[in-house]
Amino acid sequence: MHALGSHNHAAALPDAERVSRTSMSTVLIVDDEDAIRQLIRDALGQAGYHVSEARDGKEGLLRYRQSPADLVIMDILMPDQDGLESILTLRREFPAARIIAITGGSDMIGILNFLDVAKMLGARRTLQKPFDIKHLLDVVQVELRT
Repeated sequence: MHALGSHNHAAALPDAERVSRTSMSTVLIVDDEDAIRQLIRDALGQAGYHVSEARDGKEGLLRYRQSPADLVIMDILMPDQDGLESILTLRREFPAARIIAITGGSDMIGILNFLDVAKMLGARRTLQKPFDIKHLLDVVQVELRT
C-alpha cells in the first residue's frame, strides 16, 4: 500500500484513453518530501501527464515563471518559502493559475486550518495527507477540465 493510496487508477486505463483524457497537460509538484513528490510524480506520469517538480515554494515559483504548468500541486508546510506564501504570490502574478493545496499538517492559524487559508488565498482544491492516489488523480482530472 502506498503512503498516499493504494489504487493505481491510471494503469487500468488503455493507453489511448489516458492520453486523450490528459491532453498532455503539465503538472508542477511542489513538496519538500522526496518520497511524496516521487509517489505523485509516478502516479501522474503513469496517467499520461507531463510532470515537473520543485522542493520548496521559492523553487516552485521559479519553475512556474520559466514554464507555466497547467496545474500546480502545492504542499503547505515547507522550508524556505511555505505553500501559503507561494500560493499568494503565484495567484498575484498568475491569476488564472490552478492550484491544489496539500498538507499533512494539522496546525491552525487562529481558528482556521492551513487548507482553509490556502483556499482563501486561491487554491481551487485542497487535500489532507494522507490521501488516496486515485482521489488525487480524479481531482487533477476535474481541475484540468475546468
